[in-house]
Amino acid sequence: MSIKPINSVLFVCLGNICRSPLAEGVFRIVWAERGRGRDMLLDSAGTGGWHAGEQPDRRSIAVAATHGVDISGQRARKVRPEDFSRFDLILGMDRANVRDLKALASPAARGRVHLYLDFATGNAADVPDPYYDGAEAFASVYRMIREASEALAKRLEASASLSSGQASSTI
Repeated sequence: MSIKPINSVLFVCLGNICRSPLAEGVFRIVWAERGRGRDMLLDSAGTGGWHAGEQPDRRSIAVAATHGVDISGQRARKVRPEDFSRFDLILGMDRANVRDLKALASPAARGRVHLYLDFATGNAADVPDPYYDGAEAFASVYRMIREASEALAKRLEASASLSSGQASSTI
């Protein structure tokens, strides 16, 4: 049985200025640290388009920069219909994002949509929106996303090994 490799990931939150830009930026660094930087299409978007064209929230930029991650060049955008065919994996930051994404997706594409922490770590929890909170909330979200990014990278590497037939007989 062949497992389809995941070659593209879209991270999604509400406005694409706090959580999903952090998730995209952090995962990009984690993936590159594993020597895998160029073999994965990564992007982020929001279920709403209020901030389209804007930089991430200054607090997301700041917490990312504190950890050596530059997300200042990202620009917010709204999820587009073609995203559901362009991306192998679409990760919503919270249950409301996942619900909204599944409502937008065709029945065939709904299986690509998952709750980020659940897919990455098996913990069916939301990444809370820090927008109305202070710096500590952004720091907490960063830590959640970093941990989930490490777990996601391991999962995707394991999936790539299985899809290429490199799995051991113990898997």
